Amino acid sequence: MSDSKKHDAESGTPPCCQPIVQPTDQASGSAGPRSTSSPESPWITGKIRTAVGKIPVVDTELRFADRFGSWKARWGIRRMGYRIVPGLYATGRPTEKSPVFVTANYKMSFDRLRSQLGRIDSWILVLDTKGINVWCAAGKGTFGTDEIVRRVELHGLREIVEHRRLILPQLGAPGVAAHKVKELSGFRVVYGPVRARDIPAFLAAGRKATPEMRRVTFTFSERVVLIPVDLVGSAKYAFLAAACFLLLSGLGPGIYSLDRVAAYGIISAVFLLAAAVAGAILPAALLPWLPGRPFSLKGAWAGLIPLLGITWLALQHPEIFRNWPTFAAWFCFIPAVTSFMGMNFTGSSTYTSLSGVRKEMRIAIPLQIVGAVSGLGLWMTGLFV
Repeated sequence: MSDSKKHDAESGTPPCCQPIVQPTDQASGSAGPRSTSSPESPWITGKIRTAVGKIPVVDTELRFADRFGSWKARWGIRRMGYRIVPGLYATGRPTEKSPVFVTANYKMSFDRLRSQLGRIDSWILVLDTKGINVWCAAGKGTFGTDEIVRRVELHGLREIVEHRRLILPQLGAPGVAAHKVKELSGFRVVYGPVRARDIPAFLAAGRKATPEMRRVTFTFSERVVLIPVDLVGSAKYAFLAAACFLLLSGLGPGIYSLDRVAAYGIISAVFLLAAAVAGAILPAALLPWLPGRPFSLKGAWAGLIPLLGITWLALQHPEIFRNWPTFAAWFCFIPAVTSFMGMNFTGSSTYTSLSGVRKEMRIAIPLQIVGAVSGLGLWMTGLFV
């Protein structure tokens, strides 16, 4: 389960590209804010004076570069470097009474937050989550109690605001002990809404979230937006496996045959790539409609769709299969592949728990191995029958 796929309520998906600002705010122990502007951070529009020094003011309107960066992150292009420097930032002209929002230094999370603060004078305390989104970082502990307390102290927040209140994203709660934050920093934790777009309404209601603001959704659009990074992540393994099938297909009675590679190898490689694509797309797109609760089972059901296509091909063009073991091999191999890839999607879902995933893996992975080995064995048998 990849961190970059974790569904984050602020960003809608996960991590990613070169640091937007060169890191200058490391844990050096020095006092005062250290966030700085640079030519690579055009979203910093100026600075505001505070009791502890100047704080960068950020634009609340996303630019083409911001949106293009998010697009690249969704396609897995240098996504683990798509981060900003941790520190304290401002929107508008905040005062000592302005709210303080806490977020991760994954830039897509930061962008989603600041884009909703257009008419809100505020402070944004950005934690060092190593470029990981809020939800995933909360599970790892980098969006957590110690980092919050350290940032409050490092950036002199007690001298900047007169209230003692931090507004955290709801999905950051697993990593935060609110009572410890209060005990160690003097700041009370208030959990904001799941979605950043609800922040203006949340503030207008006196920092009270409605049940709808607390509800975590996983709609069709929220699921399919995660597909590209899964496709890119699995592509290199899929193409390597397809190349192996292509080369091995020349084996058989007598000498190695390029004619067999052309006749059977290409179609075998195509079938394998189709299984990988189906495993990346179908469990996400069809999640609520696939039978069963475990994601491994949903993934296995998703494998039936390419199998229906293979069956149709076998009926229309039986010559593309060497024999029945070759045909039967795909009925073992493809569900194993789609089941494994479907189970990987648990890292993007709010439907699962860590203990549930571990339990599922103990059962599903041995079955997936049996299916893949059986399929490979049948396919290799078909080479010599």
